[in-house]
Amino acid sequence: MKQISIKKAIGRKKHQGYRHRKDASRSDEQCLVTQPSVHRETLRLLSQIGKPESTGFVPDEFQLQSLEVLLSQDVVVSAPTGSGKTWIALEAAKLYLSAGKGVWYAAPLKALSNAKYQEFGDEIGAENVGILTGDRKENPDAPMIVGTTEILRNQLYDAMEVGKDLDVDLVILDEAHYLGDVDRGVVWEEVLIYLPSRVRLLLLSATISNAEELAQWLERIRDKPCAVVHSGVRPVPLNVLCQLPNGQITPFFKGQRLFPPVALLAKQQKESRKIARQSVPDFNSIVESLRKFNLLPAIIFLKSRSDCDAAVAHLNPSPLRPGSDGFLRAVRQHLERYPELESRSQVDRLLMCRVGSHHAGQLPAWKLLVEQMMVKGFLDVIFSTSTVAAGVNFPARTVVILQSDRFDGRSFVDMTATDLHQMCGRAGRRGMDKVGFVLVVPGRYLNIGLMRQLFLSPPEPLQSQITINFSMVLNLLLSHDTQGVKELLGLSFASFHEKPRKSRAVKLKLVEEFQRHLSFLQELGYVADSSGAPTFDGRWAAQLRLDHPLLIAELIRNGELRYLSAQELAAAIAPFVVDKDKAVHVSRYVWDKTKPLWKKFRAMVMRLRPLIESLMSHGFSVPDIMFWPVASLFLWCEGVEWDELTAHIRADEGDLAMMILRTADHLRQLLALAPVEPDIARTARHSIELIVRSPLI
Repeated sequence: MKQISIKKAIGRKKHQGYRHRKDASRSDEQCLVTQPSVHRETLRLLSQIGKPESTGFVPDEFQLQSLEVLLSQDVVVSAPTGSGKTWIALEAAKLYLSAGKGVWYAAPLKALSNAKYQEFGDEIGAENVGILTGDRKENPDAPMIVGTTEILRNQLYDAMEVGKDLDVDLVILDEAHYLGDVDRGVVWEEVLIYLPSRVRLLLLSATISNAEELAQWLERIRDKPCAVVHSGVRPVPLNVLCQLPNGQITPFFKGQRLFPPVALLAKQQKESRKIARQSVPDFNSIVESLRKFNLLPAIIFLKSRSDCDAAVAHLNPSPLRPGSDGFLRAVRQHLERYPELESRSQVDRLLMCRVGSHHAGQLPAWKLLVEQMMVKGFLDVIFSTSTVAAGVNFPARTVVILQSDRFDGRSFVDMTATDLHQMCGRAGRRGMDKVGFVLVVPGRYLNIGLMRQLFLSPPEPLQSQITINFSMVLNLLLSHDTQGVKELLGLSFASFHEKPRKSRAVKLKLVEEFQRHLSFLQELGYVADSSGAPTFDGRWAAQLRLDHPLLIAELIRNGELRYLSAQELAAAIAPFVVDKDKAVHVSRYVWDKTKPLWKKFRAMVMRLRPLIESLMSHGFSVPDIMFWPVASLFLWCEGVEWDELTAHIRADEGDLAMMILRTADHLRQLLALAPVEPDIARTARHSIELIVRSPLI
């Protein structure tokens, strides 16, 4: 393995530093920021920088109130990021565990679940905590389980089917604002509807502006009181600054109005779009300003993955500072565990510039390295898309914002107040900073007027995102008759938080959608026409808690998956996990290696064609079934190394890794079919063993 040398890194810094400084002296037309300076009003804000005195931990009033109220009722806690909501969860868990009661802690992300599993295990003993995230199943009989919300929802399905109560007494839903997530909010709403009312409920979030409405809905559907504990006090106060095109840093606000130079800039922007004609920012100048005025470490949010990577590639080396030995040692240890990362060009940039790029297009192991180095204080800057704001817990002294829009997975849309609150929540490190900063850098993608409005606005109210899908219908019909399912849908948040007339319309629409899915399932023979109960096929198909269960169920019913090898089964499942219809270029090498699969793939598509046409004619969505995921999974399961695979499959590493890991998640659903399809279940287990290897673990 190539050794990392501090001396070598230092030498590169000196050499590249002169080159980059020469580049940085280009004309002002090529950058937004020139010579850094501060307005006199900014000096007062900067004087607040420092480390607070260590006084020992003393719980805040809202934390104590939350625990007290939880003794008698459900609780929704709405408090800023970093204010100590995890402490509430931990103390509540200790309270219940000491009484011999069970606890379930649900988080939206696997990475967050893994972090909390470690944290809770350290606090209350590893033997008392288990984890369930799909790809991790450790100590599942522990009195406290940490896992993803989808796993909790699936356990509720299973409990309802057999008529048993969930073996838990307290459920903690962290990042509860995911209830309003377009793609995954339905899972959170299902959990809240299905959860037995005897189970105490604790919801935690930093961005719920309509917490009272949420609590009222919970009181109605659970028939028990639900309190709201709110804290609007940030543990680390926040100052908002603006860096003007001439390099001067000023306050962004004067009261609730824009600071005069910023207001003038906003007027120019509105009248002539002058700023919009300027080119991309000079990140070296921005980072130089941050360093000069003691505003590091910083998280700089950018529009795209490519922008993050480009910014890292062009950043100047950072000055030497104490701690280089520890930094180098920590990086080396990580690379010894994940040797596939060593060839990445960003490793050198990490060492020389103390900067990292963090986004969904990167390997999980790389993102973990960046996160760990930031938490340990080794990095100066992270360039990131909104992934950092969405739940990864490593705040910085300063957050830098250069755009007022974001990519929602389909197109660029205006940022919301919730988005901005999530980003700003990373500014200021509790116990390390007396104050945090947000630095707004106006440019071609930033609307100053919109930013002012968002800063002064509370997060948007949570809106129900409940939708009907085939997996939901099949699973609910295992424990309810059709009328019972319709009554459950009437309990939705969508039906509650509208005006009465609209509420009836929402209920009617949900029932109509349920009926449309039900009728289609009856046509296919998954649900009986007379009773509305799942047939034999419907009962095992209900175990396929996937995005497109009917397509995979159809392949199983027709015997298409029964006699495949482990490599072929993984390849056959892969096309159904891709959530973006994006063509990916593959090399001739891939075609040559997977040519025998092409005939089987075409046969599979032809087998599904009647069902796909029927789904489309009934108005249901279907995926674009592409061959590149088939080839990717087959080669990976054949043992092709990661560097070789990525050299021939031209997808972002993070996207490719996510597709492979999601395929493993889908294959785990097939394990539940062992009683009816033992051969498929056995092969699926072998497929998973082939998939889950470095650098994906």
